[in-house]
Amino acid sequence: QVQMVESGGGLVQAGGSLRLSCAASGRTFSSYAMGWFRQAPGKEREFVAAIRWRSGNTLYADSVKGRFTISRDQPKNTVYLQMDSLKPEDTAVYYCAADTTASPITATRLGAYDSWGQGTQVTVSS
Repeated sequence: QVQMVESGGGLVQAGGSLRLSCAASGRTFSSYAMGWFRQAPGKEREFVAAIRWRSGNTLYADSVKGRFTISRDQPKNTVYLQMDSLKPEDTAVYYCAADTTASPITATRLGAYDSWGQGTQVTVSS
């Protein structure tokens, strides 16, 4: 079983930055893609960013493009989300996820991922 542990959330003023980390561990962890999603109160969980583990190719939601950067450290089995120019509407619980089965579902969809972290709160004050 794969364990995913997020860290780095917190409270920040609008315009500030945060860096989220997600460390994956478990039985011979191997990932095809890793992603970040977020869920604000009363809203559905939505796609933020994803990265192909081998190629490093990235995908971003339009709402974060140019402000957020996803990256990975393969030896550490860790994925990062650098969040700059934060806005109050970025406030949400952020979840990392891993696709360990080469899902045919596009990486922007929840169903592409089989392992999820517990989430970390990001709050952006105005």
